[in-house]
Amino acid sequence: MIVRKMNLKAKKEDMERIFHPRRLAIVGVSTDGGARGFGIGMLVGLQAMGFEGEVFPVNPKGGSYAGLNFYKKVEDIPGQIDFAIIAVAAKDVPEALEACRKKGAAGAEILSAGFSELATKEGRELEHKISEIADRGIRVVGPNCFGIYCPGSGLTLLPGPDLSRISGPVAFLSQSGGMAIDLAHKGKWMGLNFSKVVSFGNGADLREVQLLDYLTEDDETGVIGMYMEGIKDGEAFFNAIKKATKKKPVVVCKGGLSAAGQRMVVSHTASMGGSRVIWESVLRQVNAIQVQNLQELAEACLAFCFLPPKVFRRLSVIGGGGALGVTACDAAEKFGMEIPALEPVVRKNVEELLPKPGSSGANPIDVANPFVEPKILQKVLHAAAQDERVELQIIVSLLYHYKTMARMLGKPIAQVAPYRELAELLGGVVRETGKPIVAVLANPKRGVDDLDIVEMLALARAEFIKNGLPVFDDLHEAIRAIGHVNTYYEKRIKNES
Repeated sequence: MIVRKMNLKAKKEDMERIFHPRRLAIVGVSTDGGARGFGIGMLVGLQAMGFEGEVFPVNPKGGSYAGLNFYKKVEDIPGQIDFAIIAVAAKDVPEALEACRKKGAAGAEILSAGFSELATKEGRELEHKISEIADRGIRVVGPNCFGIYCPGSGLTLLPGPDLSRISGPVAFLSQSGGMAIDLAHKGKWMGLNFSKVVSFGNGADLREVQLLDYLTEDDETGVIGMYMEGIKDGEAFFNAIKKATKKKPVVVCKGGLSAAGQRMVVSHTASMGGSRVIWESVLRQVNAIQVQNLQELAEACLAFCFLPPKVFRRLSVIGGGGALGVTACDAAEKFGMEIPALEPVVRKNVEELLPKPGSSGANPIDVANPFVEPKILQKVLHAAAQDERVELQIIVSLLYHYKTMARMLGKPIAQVAPYRELAELLGGVVRETGKPIVAVLANPKRGVDDLDIVEMLALARAEFIKNGLPVFDDLHEAIRAIGHVNTYYEKRIKNES
């Protein structure tokens, strides 16, 4: 495959029309199912997202849906179009793409499958035709993909009618459509907001290299996540990701590192998987953060979004229970951090605030009681922050225990647990001390009879996020995410000095 070198200025102009189209064609809209069923799915999704541009559905039989008349051919659409979504049978894709190119489209996403991922002569030839048309002047996302999610314009992935319209600093590039839609949904409840998410599938034209180049210069993007199965130009990828990591964090989840996984990669997107040793070596060399799965990727992106761009080596941890201290110290050491004993004066000030008996002002700080008032926790965190060695604080909140109190009072737990007050007060501590606070909202109770706890913690997470506090489900996960931030900025600062 020939990797095309695009003019940067032209690329930016094309990308603006792709991610923020004013006139959008959907080629292959039908309620009959099949490939065109994707087209109607995208139409429904765009309407649900509130896409504000003009939409032109295309179906050779004509028809209408939701107040929109179908055009029988792309050529029948009045005027020029900016972008196209193509969802027709594989054999009809080249003709549809060429028609969109002639209509002036800057780009098109091809949802249809049936190309090189089939490893057939016919599939490879069809994909080659797509590449040839792209060379004549239209950027292509796909084929065999879920497309683009851009909250700023209302473009959505397939199937994504209920994604957030709130823009944010996270971009995600994925060869897998499933991974793309999963992360978009995760972000909605975890507190991740996206600039762009691109599922590029087989990558007949635009793929990891060109998209990385674009996102590196994109002012809306502060951190780049990637799910990779394989690459087609190792040198170009190395140069692109090295350039990107000099400006912003890049978090990579590499699929297909096992022998079985490599076989699946070929059948999924027809890419070369590569060996584990080579991938890990390359990512370390360019200062990209490698993660093992989508959850870890989301957690790392969350930490990069909410924490200042610096290294945090010494932590304070506040929570309840002796085992918490053991877990915290073990995790901190594993990821290159420490939880130092507080200075004697600071410890004394902390212990004067804690309920008795059973509490401890050592670090980790054991509050001994899950019902400690938010105002007390505020004062404890404020006092601990006075230790100059402490650079970041973690609070492990056991809000789920309030179900016992809620049952006694005959009220829903969401009305009893003081998560709003706690989130607001802790946000104030961060502003006053200048030291970040990371929250862990633990919950071992997730059965059917505890769905009220799950709901309360979802509401609590939203309040913490609103107050600038990243939230994790587990202490180990929180410390691991902080470790990723440290790894990136330690090397970046060293390279810049």
